[in-house]
Amino acid sequence: MAMPALLSAALMLLLLPGTLTQDSKPAPIGVIVENTLGNPATLTYTTQVAPRGILLAALNRLMATNSKFTFTYTEDPNYGPYLESVNGVAGNDQDHTYWELLVKKPDGQIIRPDVGIGCYIPSANEQIILRFTKW
Repeated sequence: MAMPALLSAALMLLLLPGTLTQDSKPAPIGVIVENTLGNPATLTYTTQVAPRGILLAALNRLMATNSKFTFTYTEDPNYGPYLESVNGVAGNDQDHTYWELLVKKPDGQIIRPDVGIGCYIPSANEQIILRFTKW
């Protein structure tokens, strides 16, 4: 019986914040807001993400520290947080508009993550692109 208790204790240590990584220093990331429909200027912001932290937390941090950046999201019961609006511009089903999530890697490659803002884990120096567009 001592072995299962020891394994449970070891598992609990893995679940405690900060135990999965030795580096607790936040990583810098950029957030680029583009509107392909209204053609306003592209806006660029900088923020930080905690080690292994999710994009949603970094966006919340940015909004808390920069009054010129706002966003809203809805919580889908099956797929999690869904980006609804950025800086007061919201997607609309009738107009077929939405906020697309793209990521520009430090090497310049642009990818479309297969997860959303609630699951994507940014790496240092990535540029998160929030692009308002049509489907």
